[in-house]
Amino acid sequence: MWYKGNLHTHTTDSDGQHSPEEVVRRYKAHGYDFLAISDHHLYTDYHSSYGDKQFLILPAVEAAASYIDNEGVFRKVHHMNGILGPKALQDASPQPPFRHGEKVGPFRYHGSWNGIQAAADMAKYLKDHGMIVTYNHPLWSRVEGADFLDTPNVDILEILNYGTEQESDTGFDTTWWDVMLRSGRRMLADATDDAHAVSWDAFGGFIMVRAEELTHEAISSAILAGDYYSSEGPEILDWGVDKNGLVRLVCSPCQRLTLVFDGYVGAGRTRFAEDGENVGEITVQLKGGERYIRGECRDCQGKRAWTNPIYLDGR
Repeated sequence: MWYKGNLHTHTTDSDGQHSPEEVVRRYKAHGYDFLAISDHHLYTDYHSSYGDKQFLILPAVEAAASYIDNEGVFRKVHHMNGILGPKALQDASPQPPFRHGEKVGPFRYHGSWNGIQAAADMAKYLKDHGMIVTYNHPLWSRVEGADFLDTPNVDILEILNYGTEQESDTGFDTTWWDVMLRSGRRMLADATDDAHAVSWDAFGGFIMVRAEELTHEAISSAILAGDYYSSEGPEILDWGVDKNGLVRLVCSPCQRLTLVFDGYVGAGRTRFAEDGENVGEITVQLKGGERYIRGECRDCQGKRAWTNPIYLDGR
């Protein structure tokens, strides 16, 4: 089955405008199946308080490592979500999961910083406590590639942050994703809200997870395995590469479908709608030498959906 969820939102436990109970109520009313409440510097586990068999809450935190220069100006920041992983990840971690209400940071650097070391230290801290780690909104954070691209222990890059897109047109980060993938880094992606007001900055980015049941173990395992797609509207219905090297992407009716490849200059293909008609499928035959492929759909309102990558090392 497919389950709709958001991996990044805030409540009055940090700087959100609504209580955890109200945030959960609103996401349930908008047809979501699960939610990670990821308040700043505070790990919360509300799965028993506000979750039930029809709505799953993933325990989470948004951690921060901030760089403040000698003039006291806030220059750069790493924001990462730690989302409680499946049992196998928890059991393999050297530290137990954080406790509900436990403080996580903030980590502050004054006057100077080694950006990549700061990112690596925080990601490891989250991973060591059994967390799935996401790297959030790099464009909004004013970081450079050297500050974060090679950070170990990061599982997911946030490629759409609806809140920062609404706030300052800094929400899309697919370019950084392709830079990572082209370097050989295997990286999942997600679309999120980062909602604070749960009005103008909510219900804009989500993931659709394929899992057998709506439980923490099933959903977190599927997320870690990349068995989901990200969207702000369109549905992805089918996606893959057959044994003969034919790539196929099928989605709800859209204006353009794109297959993004790497391996040689000019790799990839876009199919556009013609004569006012939508399109719902694109196929491309691999030539050889492609290293990864991902799919992207865009509907008549400009809303997009993204697959996770398929790696083609063996072809």
